Order: sequence, then structure tokens, then C-alpha cells
Amino acid sequence: MNKKMLNSKLLSLMLAGASLPLGALAQGLTVSGHVQDTTGESVAYATVTVPGSKTMTLTDANGNFKLNVKPGATLRVTYIGYKTATVKADGTVVITLEDNSMLNEAVVIGYGTAKKNDLTGSVTAIKPDDKNHGLQTSAQDMIQGKVAGVNVVSSSGAPGGAATIRIRGGSSLNAKNDPLIVIDGLALDNEGLEGSPNALTLVNPNDIESFTVLKDASATAIYGSRASNGVIIITTKKGRKNTRPHVSYNGNVSVSTNTKYLDVLNAQEFIDLVRRRTGLADDAAWQASEYYNSLGYWNAAGEHLFADTDWQKEIYRTAVSTDHNITLSGGIKNMPYRVSFGYTNQKGTLKTSDYSRYTGSFNISPTFLHDHLSVNLNGKFMYSRSSYANTDAIAQALSMDPTKPIYDDRAEAKEYGGFWQWPATADFGDSEWTHTSNSQAIGNPVATLLQQENIGKSRSLQGNLELDYKVHGFEDLRLHVNGGMEVAHGHSDKTCLPTDYGHLYYGSKGWNEADKYNLSLNMYAQYAKNFTEAHHFDAMLG
Repeated sequence: MNKKMLNSKLLSLMLAGASLPLGALAQGLTVSGHVQDTTGESVAYATVTVPGSKTMTLTDANGNFKLNVKPGATLRVTYIGYKTATVKADGTVVITLEDNSMLNEAVVIGYGTAKKNDLTGSVTAIKPDDKNHGLQTSAQDMIQGKVAGVNVVSSSGAPGGAATIRIRGGSSLNAKNDPLIVIDGLALDNEGLEGSPNALTLVNPNDIESFTVLKDASATAIYGSRASNGVIIITTKKGRKNTRPHVSYNGNVSVSTNTKYLDVLNAQEFIDLVRRRTGLADDAAWQASEYYNSLGYWNAAGEHLFADTDWQKEIYRTAVSTDHNITLSGGIKNMPYRVSFGYTNQKGTLKTSDYSRYTGSFNISPTFLHDHLSVNLNGKFMYSRSSYANTDAIAQALSMDPTKPIYDDRAEAKEYGGFWQWPATADFGDSEWTHTSNSQAIGNPVATLLQQENIGKSRSLQGNLELDYKVHGFEDLRLHVNGGMEVAHGHSDKTCLPTDYGHLYYGSKGWNEADKYNLSLNMYAQYAKNFTEAHHFDAMLG
């Protein structure tokens, strides 16, 4: 073999060797991905395939997968109960599966589910992605501003406070205009309890799957006169069949602060205003006047001093709130389950206002008799504690003299908690009693907050059992039974210290207590038959 031929063969081998990695790379692109549902929870053991090939894999318990594909390939993800998703394979992908219950615009109504275009009444369904996100202490926070014709307005802004919900405005001048709330088939009233003024705090927002708002008579007829102001149906999340246990955590921290305050006079501006109004321009005349002595304060050493107190900033604070939720879900063969625990602590920007809540819920939804009998068992527990601030302090902070201090170190001020208060003089024969504040004057805003304790506590237990049976041999006929109960108790204690406002020399203490029981049972039979694509028959008797 001559040298020229040898060099030619070596060059051919080198080119072939250089082309191998390129070919291998072209056929060995590794795609990493994560599959989740519309609520952000991972979908375990979903099937990931490449259409037109035998390439396939399953997601792990955390919803992650890896797959070797050709560049430009397409991934198809399927899972029972979800709509098939198709995405382009490109490095790292996140795939969101849409709940199959949302297909064909199916909505939950008072008597099961129906296609939205088959309904004559006005019905709006809120998908998981459409709900508000962030710190949510109540279900109302998730739909505020999301549904046309539904107004949600906070009643007070207090932590855990109720909201006024109106569907298409009010319908009565004298009666209540609140909509009916239905949680997993159990109709509730919209009345709060001592310690929990908002009835919707029973359900943890993290457990809610969807909302359906029924707006008019045809949609709400099944609930009778209670639904004259509309209905809000809340459906909670459930587990999935044949899935391994999955634990998820969801938490957030939020900071609230007042961005603006009302513009009021500071101490020096207030003093200048008094001098202008009285015409006391001369310093000597000013310091000898009764107006000078009425401003500022006298300390224990007998000195006449001036404070510069911004009362608005003294009664407000920067509030840090937290929310924590942990969920265990899965399915043992045909028995899906879901258990969740939640803790919420919301602090108000007004000092002493605070709301904390503990929630627990469980759901099991097995099927029997070859999927002819469906069982849905729900249970929810809630315990809350509310600290109500005395809102009188807000108006007092706007009118209180800025030259006065928060605290008074004089001995007589101990009679009203060491806070500075406007004194009152009472004539008792030969003596004068000045160790009390003037109840007719503006009170010390900080004292108003700190010298009152108003604590409310409530606990609530709700459960319901739902049975749905498709008659064997006549599967178009379904028999449905739903029974539920709610038991709640609320208690509040209000204590005013003996020095509160000064005139309450002996203090005061009061309490309120309330119990609530709610029982529900409904049964109906439903026959539904599709004769052709254009002809459908549906009848219900309940």
C-alpha cells in the first residue's frame, strides 16, 4: 500500500469518527420536564409519549420526567381525568394538565353537573387559574373582581372580617340580600359567629377546587326562596385513583402597611395656630396665658413640657401575616383520599387587631360495584381566634392634641394606667378628686387600644356524605342522596381595664356566646339519555 492511499484512508476514518458524535447528538436530545395540574400540584405517573414512535415514560412521584428524543419532536402527556396536553420538546418544559371536568364547559349546579350551553339560567364557573392568588384568609378573597355582576366588598378591613357579597345588586329593602353559600352540597347560612364574623372562613381557600355562581331564578330554583339572592357553590379538592401518597406544602408571608395618613397639624403647627387665633404674638404674654398652660403637659418634676406626637403613626403598625398549608393526597386502588391542615395568621395594621385560624379537612371518594356506586365523604374542622381592636382610636387619633405625650409619669396618672388623659375635677365637699380622666374629652388613642381586650373564639365542624348510584342494567338512571351537618360554637370576652377612659373606675367585663346547628338532606333521581348528537333528554325528580 503506497503512502498516498494510506493517507486517504486515514482521512476517511477521521471524518467518519468526527461525524459519529454529531449523529449521536442528533438522535439523543435529553428533555427534562415537570407535569402539574392547574392548581400547581404535581401529577404523578402521567404518561409521556412521542407521537409516531415507541418512546414513552412515566412521571415520578413528584411529576418529573426525562426522555431522549429527536430534535423538534413533540411530547404528548395523558392522565385519567385530565385533558391531553401536547408540547414541543425543547430542553426543559413545564406541562400543565387541564381538569377534564372543565371540558365542554361543564359546570357544577344544584343538581349535579351540566353543559353550560344546555342551561337556560345564568351560571358562571371559576377555573383554578382564574382565581385570585396570594394571601387569602377567606373564600371571598379568591373571587373578588373575577365574576361579572358579583360585588365583593370588605365590611371593615379587620383581619378575618366578613365581606358584603351581592349578586346583581340587592333585591330587597328590608330583608337580607346575602347569597346562599353551598359547600360540597351542604347549604350554609351567611351568618358569622362570635370570634368568626365571616361564615366563609369555615373552608380553607387552599382546599377549594372551583366556584360556580348561579345568578337567576332558573339556575337557583332547586334551593327555593333561600336562593333568591343567588347561590355560590364551592367544590373542594379530592384525591386521585391509583396514585402513590403525595405530600405538598404551600405557604406565604405578606407585609401590610398604611401607605398614606391624613394630613393633620404637628405640635409646632398647632401651637402657631393657637397663637394666631388668640393674637398673642409677644412671647412673654404668650407664656403667661392660659392657652400656653393648656398646651403641652406637666411631668412629675413639675416641668411644663411639649410633646410632638403623631397619633396616627402611634396606633398603626407594619403587619406581617403568614399562611401555611400541608396536604397529603393519593389513591388506594379505587379509593382516592385527601387530607389537609392549614394555619393562617393575619395581623391588622391597627394595633391589637389580629386573626388566627386552624383548619383541617379530609375527603375520601371511593367507587364500588364496578363504578356504579360512587361515595364522597367530606369532613372539615375550623378553630379561629380573633382579637378585635377598639376602632374608636382611629377618630381620636385625628383629633387628639399633638402637644400631649402618650404616657404620664405623675402619680395621679396611675389611676388610669399611666397614660396621659384629659383630667376631670369633681367637687366632693371639702376635697376635689382629680384622679380621673374627662370622659367628655377626646381620649388617648393608644390607651383606647391597649386598655381594651376583646377576644372572640369559634370552632366549627362540618361533614357530609354523598351517594350516587347508577342503576345496574339501566345506567342512564341515577339515584342521588346527600346528607350533611354543621355544628358551630362561638364565644367572646370583652374586658375594659378599670382605667379605660378614666370614668370606668371599676372597669367592665362582658361576654357573648352562640351555638349554631345546620342539618341538610336531599335526594333526587335523574334520568339522562343521549339519543343522537343533537338530541338529549334529561329529567329529574327530587
